[in-house]
Amino acid sequence: MTAVIRPANANDLDGLVALETTSFTSDRLSRRSFKHWLATDHRALWVADDDHTVVAYILVIYHPGTRLARVYSIAVALSHRGLGLGKQLMLAGEQAARDSGRFYLRLEVSTDNHAAIALYQALGYQKFGIYRDYYQDHRDAHRYQKRIRRYQDTLQHRSVHWLRQTTPFTCGPAALMMAMHGVNRAYQPSQEEELTIWRTATTIFMTSGHGGCHPIGLALAAKSRGFGVEVWINQTGTLFIDGVRNDDKKQIVELVDNSFKRQAQEQAIPVHYANITQDALIAAFKAGAIPLILISTYLLDRKKAPHWLVMSGYDEACLYMHDSDPDDRRQSEIDCQFIPIAREDFDRMSCFGKTRLRTAVVIWPI
Repeated sequence: MTAVIRPANANDLDGLVALETTSFTSDRLSRRSFKHWLATDHRALWVADDDHTVVAYILVIYHPGTRLARVYSIAVALSHRGLGLGKQLMLAGEQAARDSGRFYLRLEVSTDNHAAIALYQALGYQKFGIYRDYYQDHRDAHRYQKRIRRYQDTLQHRSVHWLRQTTPFTCGPAALMMAMHGVNRAYQPSQEEELTIWRTATTIFMTSGHGGCHPIGLALAAKSRGFGVEVWINQTGTLFIDGVRNDDKKQIVELVDNSFKRQAQEQAIPVHYANITQDALIAAFKAGAIPLILISTYLLDRKKAPHWLVMSGYDEACLYMHDSDPDDRRQSEIDCQFIPIAREDFDRMSCFGKTRLRTAVVIWPI
């Protein structure tokens, strides 16, 4: 009987678990994971059904707030290999991701899985990197990507080395280190640098926990390391003060804000009190600079937290970002690199708080 490709449903749980158990010896999805993916909206889960038996499946996950999808897992029962089910499922996954508005589909594959690599290449996937020690058995993985929505232009990107922040509050320093290394390979990031930059740039207090980083504080850190820098802020008041409820803490946040602005003036750092446009970001990127952009994480995780990203590329449809924080919403740090954010989504994401703060720090080589 010919297997039927269809969306998975709750009745497929036992079949999915059984197929997973026979298909993989490590890196298996658990029963709990399958229950989660069957119930959530941010995915496409398709099965090949042969006489009410699940003989293959594909799981594609969608990353909230971005136009990126990822093949999280695909499996075909040994008894049904060689029948083209893998290709049919890949095409079904691509179409589902395309219908959901995604522009790119990414995947990882073991470097010794030659049959799968041949299939992906035949379908138009292009290798864009390697991930060392990726699987539980320590095998390496190739990283592949396919653009599933086509435009006339091609991605313009910079070879920006990705860094993971080492604390919950140092996204700003991690972003700044990526940018400085991107414009000058002689600059070497480190955890000590990350913490030193945070101590230079922190607002001290935020809504809760440790303070984040002020854009001018990050600019001062870059200037002291020999980089050219300019800052864009769309308001002149004290930044982030609305998120601090205690009056004593408000006074400190205001004092720090005034100090940063005074130091910037003394060091002749350009501070533009205006919105920076997408065209201006792209123009700076084309000219050799790397911008840092503050976003609200609401579209990513519904938490409304301020978070710094690094611009790593652009094309007609998207701006691409590096994100130093591979938390639970993305499953893999691979997905934190060259994140496609649609132009129409970017303006909603790149503002923060009740005051609709928009700010960017542009790092220039000297």
